[in-house]
Amino acid sequence: MTDQPVDLDKHRGMAAQKATDLRRVLAEVENNVRELREREADLESRMLTVPAASWSEAAVKARYVLNLYAASLPPEDTRHRALVAALFDDFAKLGEGG
Repeated sequence: MTDQPVDLDKHRGMAAQKATDLRRVLAEVENNVRELREREADLESRMLTVPAASWSEAAVKARYVLNLYAASLPPEDTRHRALVAALFDDFAKLGEGG
């Protein structure tokens, strides 16, 4: 008997190996998405409970919400996309670019 692990992938066909690799990558992506959602929920909770102490902090919150809004816009809604971009430009010009 040996303490060395057996590489089972060597004993399977290429299709089975690729399927296993895909399952592993998918599990990793799902885990990353879950972690990202948890971090996003934590950030939003903190933004809700901690009031901004300056215009700069308020601008950070506004940028976050504007990014959420812009992400929900359909690609053909160029007018609203341009408005969001103009606001980001305004923040940068006013020194609140983040």
